[in-house]
Amino acid sequence: MNKAFVKESDGTDEEEGVAPPALPPGTRNYMTRRGHAALKAELAHLLKTERPELVRVVSWAAGNGDRSENGDYIYGKKRLREIDRRIRFLEKRLDSAVVVDPAAQENPDMVFFGATVTVSDPEGGAEATYQIVGIDEAEASAGRISWISPLAKALLKAREGDTVRFHSPAGLRRIEVVEIRYE
Repeated sequence: MNKAFVKESDGTDEEEGVAPPALPPGTRNYMTRRGHAALKAELAHLLKTERPELVRVVSWAAGNGDRSENGDYIYGKKRLREIDRRIRFLEKRLDSAVVVDPAAQENPDMVFFGATVTVSDPEGGAEATYQIVGIDEAEASAGRISWISPLAKALLKAREGDTVRFHSPAGLRRIEVVEIRYE
């Protein structure tokens, strides 16, 4: 088939998948030490292990002749673009990172970045615990919420015993701050 009729990506288009979370304009990229270490470890793995291995496979596949029907070459190049995009993203995020040590918090009776907060629903009484972390390390299923999420914004500067209101997908909710820890 003539190349004029085949759409090939040059790697500049955003590939399918989930786009990484964006920082709000004018804000800093706060991270905990754990989150910063995880991003550094991922970057090191991509640079030292995964990318060199894939380059070897693509190089081998390129030497096999016709590249138009060479699956190892085509999919290897696509994966290489994905890895390079992720490397650029991680390098940008790590360069702009402001690492915050929650244990060094000077005002431990208020909720700030890095706090682990136990909250209670005043109507149902159910308790939940969340740690306020950077956007790259947020994982709701593990109880780590981004500092720019509606819940975290509502909790910031709250004290034990305070009741805060925030907009959730289920509508306006009220929760009570039960405990604040910095670990």
